Amino acid sequence: MKGKMNMNNVPDSSFLQFGPWKLLLLSILCALCMWTYFYRVLIAHQVRDSTARGTPRGNLSDLYPRWLGARELLLHGRDPYSPEFTREIQAGYYGRPLDPDAPGERNYQQGFYYPVYVAFCLAPTIHLSFETVRKGFFWVLLGLTLTTVPLWPFVLRWSVPVWVYVSLVVFTIGSLPFIEGLMLQQITLFVVPLLIVALALFASGHPIPAGVLLAFATIKPQLVWLLLFWLMLWTLADWRRRYRWAASFLFTMTILCAAAEWYLPHWIPQFIQAMREYPTYTDAVSTLDKLLASPWAWITRALAVAATLHVGWKNRMCAQDTVAFTLTVVLILTVTIIVIPSYALYNEVLLLPALLMLVRDYKQRATMNSMGRALLALAAILLLWQWATSIVLAGLSFVLPAPTVQAAWAVPLWTVLHLPVVVAALVLIMSYRKTFPAAAGPGSS
Repeated sequence: MKGKMNMNNVPDSSFLQFGPWKLLLLSILCALCMWTYFYRVLIAHQVRDSTARGTPRGNLSDLYPRWLGARELLLHGRDPYSPEFTREIQAGYYGRPLDPDAPGERNYQQGFYYPVYVAFCLAPTIHLSFETVRKGFFWVLLGLTLTTVPLWPFVLRWSVPVWVYVSLVVFTIGSLPFIEGLMLQQITLFVVPLLIVALALFASGHPIPAGVLLAFATIKPQLVWLLLFWLMLWTLADWRRRYRWAASFLFTMTILCAAAEWYLPHWIPQFIQAMREYPTYTDAVSTLDKLLASPWAWITRALAVAATLHVGWKNRMCAQDTVAFTLTVVLILTVTIIVIPSYALYNEVLLLPALLMLVRDYKQRATMNSMGRALLALAAILLLWQWATSIVLAGLSFVLPAPTVQAAWAVPLWTVLHLPVVVAALVLIMSYRKTFPAAAGPGSS
């Protein structure tokens, strides 16, 4: 129904029986200790290591290459993809240009690596100093997260009390992926709120503004390509009822690309070339590539995408306000994390809807087989590990010598590669179970 969505056909989770004050206090404890760990252990270790190596730290802001590119392109017409411009970026990001021939030199070139039209999003900041922009962007990302994370239960068709919304926000801003993204000022934390709002608009029957927001989300194309591909299939399945979002998306993309072409003619081939060079300058591989040896990594990636598209094809006729549509979207976002050529921790903020869905449906664990229950238990352990270990390290940082505690800086990060894979497997199993119930059989997970 346009403009309205039924929120009452999803069962309450048994987690809601945990108690409002207990859950809220736990979320505050986890967030405070995670931030303490970041400042007193992780960042302190990085500073100490850089000092020992004699390497400058620069501004270390992932926003800086995009901001500098936007400023120089819009004000002076310079090409942000050029090698000369890349060296200017390095001077600000690292504190000096990189020397590729120096032993132990960092090989992450920190080029522009984004579609040119990202400059339009940053246009209001190009007359400001980067230090001002940096401080402001911190609060913008934090504000966007605080205001949009509570939309996820709405997208998932799950009505929860206010205290759950508050706890959800606190857990999110106190999580490893979010804090790393915020510290690096990663544009991922700008794109994810765009996705949240776009999906909420879809769910409430407002496809035109949803299409506009999805077009702007393509400034990080790797995060949205699989979702957009399925949405196009979904649209073609019922074009007469669903064309509005596609029309607004294509219209907005046409304007963005045309304006980018006006400022930098023939930018698309340069962007494609930059994307080809990107893996040679970084350790840009997928999560599955980090965990599995070749050829198993690419085989698993192909199977994950194929299984996701199989579910998506089966659900292509479902309306946008149905559980099947939401389940497909959550599956796509989760699988995206493990197949895109970037295992960066901050991308795992996209795990939030899948984790919420698993919490929401926790009561149904009794219907799972032993493998499903084992995966669910493993996902809980992997998720809680980051907070449990950060609480310990945060406490120890006040009683033990700094070098002793900092020696364990990597412990909370031990599970970050495994968690999205386990969650993706769980969501894929759940999707198959609900999409192909006859094939799944009774009692399957």
